[in-house]
Amino acid sequence: MDQLLAMRAFARVVEAGSFTRAADSLDVPNATMSKLVQELEAHLGVRLLQRTTRRVTVTPEGQDYYAKATRVLRDLEDIDSSFNVARTNPRGHLRIDVGGSTARDVLIPLLPDFLARYPDIRIDLGVSDRPVDLISDNVDCVIRGGPLDNSSLIARHIGDAAMVTCAAPVYLKQFGVPAYPEELKNGHRLVGYMSTQNGRTMPFRFERDGERTEIKVEHRIGINESNAHFAASIAGLGIIQTFAYAANPALRDGTLVEILKKWRPPSYPFHVVYPQNRHVTHRLRVFIDWLLECFPAKLRGTAPGARKKTLRS
Repeated sequence: MDQLLAMRAFARVVEAGSFTRAADSLDVPNATMSKLVQELEAHLGVRLLQRTTRRVTVTPEGQDYYAKATRVLRDLEDIDSSFNVARTNPRGHLRIDVGGSTARDVLIPLLPDFLARYPDIRIDLGVSDRPVDLISDNVDCVIRGGPLDNSSLIARHIGDAAMVTCAAPVYLKQFGVPAYPEELKNGHRLVGYMSTQNGRTMPFRFERDGERTEIKVEHRIGINESNAHFAASIAGLGIIQTFAYAANPALRDGTLVEILKKWRPPSYPFHVVYPQNRHVTHRLRVFIDWLLECFPAKLRGTAPGARKKTLRS
């Protein structure tokens, strides 16, 4: 038995929650994963996992062995990296997950710089506004905006995005331009962004002279994906609050018009998040450092002066 390989296979099954997902993440046959864990259990003389047709659960002995085995595996990776050229030339595979508009308008335009700096790193980019399970989905890190509520993850703040309130000229021509936030309650149509975590629609938030206001109005349409949410406003379906970096091109060419400029929404924090119980590889470290260097300026872009249009009510 290759004990080190068996330890890695067992740890991956625990993290993924199933033999199938673990085998897929390590690109080995399912039968091989099962055989490695069985050999490890026979070697130790204890049952590490309880298997049923529906799920895999970790025994108390398995939990204890997992905690000790992952420390050994992390130490081995540290030893290898200290003698490896990858210390200065990181290489390997990074799996990253990011929201739709953030991928389109921020990360992807910046990626040529990262790949030029680190040509031996390969990236798999998952793009979705839906939350992922970093452990079971075998993702190295996610980039997400908004508050964080999972204490089992490590989060690094990588910048704050400016926000704007805007609508299409065709909408404003039909419904008028609101002069202050409370006016949104008087017959205006809002396009709500629905949280992919709980299905709730995010309220419209405004800030002026340090005071914050929150407007909760029943939305005409709710959308749970950032690119589609933005497209709904361009189609004239209603008013949205969105990231300035996403809206800037449309504001410049007049496709959208910023409204309620005196009550701009508070900025929106972004974080890079990764599991605390997984070894942080050198390639992930350099990616996080690169995000801290490049991301903030791209996120901060304030709304430019949009081309003025004559709006008739």
